[in-house]
Amino acid sequence: MYEEIVSTVTSQFAATRTDLEDLVRIPSVSAPEYDPAEVVRSAEAAAHLLEAVGMQDVGLLRVGDAHPAVFGEIPAPPGAPTVLLYAHHDVQPPGDGWTAEPFEPREQDGRLYGRGTSDDKSGVVMHVATLRALDGTVPVGVKVILEGEEESGSAHLDEFLASHGAALAADVIVIADSGNWRTGLPSFTTSLRGLVDCVVEVRTKQHAVHSGMYGGVFPEALTTLSRLIATLHDDRGKVAVAGLVGGDADPLDLTEEELRSQVAVHDTLETIGTGTLTSRLWRQPAVSVLAIDAPRISDAVNALVPVARAKVSLRLAPGQDPDEAMGALREHLESNTPWGAQVTVTPGSVVHSFELDTGGPGYSAFSEGFRQAWGRAPIEVGQGGSIPFVAAFSAAFPTAEILLTGVGDEKSRAHGPDESLDLEELRRGCIAQTVALIELGTS
Repeated sequence: MYEEIVSTVTSQFAATRTDLEDLVRIPSVSAPEYDPAEVVRSAEAAAHLLEAVGMQDVGLLRVGDAHPAVFGEIPAPPGAPTVLLYAHHDVQPPGDGWTAEPFEPREQDGRLYGRGTSDDKSGVVMHVATLRALDGTVPVGVKVILEGEEESGSAHLDEFLASHGAALAADVIVIADSGNWRTGLPSFTTSLRGLVDCVVEVRTKQHAVHSGMYGGVFPEALTTLSRLIATLHDDRGKVAVAGLVGGDADPLDLTEEELRSQVAVHDTLETIGTGTLTSRLWRQPAVSVLAIDAPRISDAVNALVPVARAKVSLRLAPGQDPDEAMGALREHLESNTPWGAQVTVTPGSVVHSFELDTGGPGYSAFSEGFRQAWGRAPIEVGQGGSIPFVAAFSAAFPTAEILLTGVGDEKSRAHGPDESLDLEELRRGCIAQTVALIELGTS
């Protein structure tokens, strides 16, 4: 039934790959210390791609000083649903450890390497490829929104939805910012962990004093902070903050050996926590210390440090209320500060966890698309990360069906060095989404 779609997407795939390579060459890092002009250039390039495949009213959407998003639409035929296709065109900083230039795409063994190949410029070109394949005969309404600050925390998301939310209303929302469990195994992501974080400050004295003259009577701030953050886990490495929820997940076929390889840990490093590996990744809380403010070693002097700070990040299991979790984290830090030191906890980011419904027409349509593209039914997986857009869209459009898809895989190394994408997975993803839109328009 869909042989012509498969043939069309395949014949056009060289153009799709070129689109992806051109976008990867633009270093659209949205982190504050990087050039915002490159994110604008990425948005303009993505807008040009949408115009070239027939989208209407294409333009850049802005709020305040946020990086621009890109929007375009094709109105729905009478009686047909409207589908919103989401991706983001900004990327993470390149970081260290690359074996080649991060913003010059290169192919090796069927994989395209470069920052953003998987996360998430593949999502951008998948939407473009879908519309190119349909060639003006789109059986549903289509809106495309390409965010420009997802990798920097979607800080302006609430303002963005307040200003532009009416234009984004849809019956089905497809967020192409996830991936498949394994290469060749199509997957729906059906749960996301949430997030809260804070900065904890420990102060032991009003100013530094000579460590030789006064050391040994009163503690300094770094030792005090170290003992405090050590209380966040028990001896087994399980999160020790009281009052947090957790759950179990299907272990699937994930082995510790495979996970150790993906994370590139040292051979002697032990795992922490309890339960299946997938439950620890997807459905249990996880706490991490992301940064510490203290004197650099090169600046060290023989003085007792009076103040030290740490940024603490807490991933939340699905079903956990973030306000309650932040309250529990604050209570833990305040009540476990040793030796009577002063402690101040300043809350930061808040991202809600999410569980997606799998009973709607969009799920059925994409399931058929996956079967046509991969020759097998999809599986359901969770994701340990947080995507602010998901919960925000659910709140803004409570009747819309939300799907979380994508074509990354276990080898993609998103956010890490040598990020890559399996090109065959991208081709299949383009086929699947094209079939799904036809299914939605004929159901």
